Amino acid sequence: MNGRLILIFSALSGFIFVALGAFGAHGLSKVLDVQQMAWLRTGLEYQGLHTLAILALGFAVQSQNNAWFKCSAAFLALGTILFSGSLYWLALSTTKMWVYITPIGGFCFLIGWALLLVGAVRLNKKV
Repeated sequence: MNGRLILIFSALSGFIFVALGAFGAHGLSKVLDVQQMAWLRTGLEYQGLHTLAILALGFAVQSQNNAWFKCSAAFLALGTILFSGSLYWLALSTTKMWVYITPIGGFCFLIGWALLLVGAVRLNKKV
């Protein structure tokens, strides 16, 4: 992912985060049960946090062009889609197969954060 794509993803993710959060608070809270609302909230928390991290990585890639940061952003983006997306589907559908996708998204988050660490450690070194 280049810096432009990272920033576009973070903008879209931020938009979805705010829209789904508002829809959840004002429309879905009357329809979903307690467990479904918990899944929705957890997905939103992780999406919000990782959207900010991806946004910061977008700016870092624009100034540093660090391959580790690019890979980190890609894994954090994939983690957001898989982790938060699967929790949203769990909350909004009757299909429970999504519970098997959530840990894959969490693993992508871990990889993304590890890649960020490597990129930060190697920042002043040749890659």
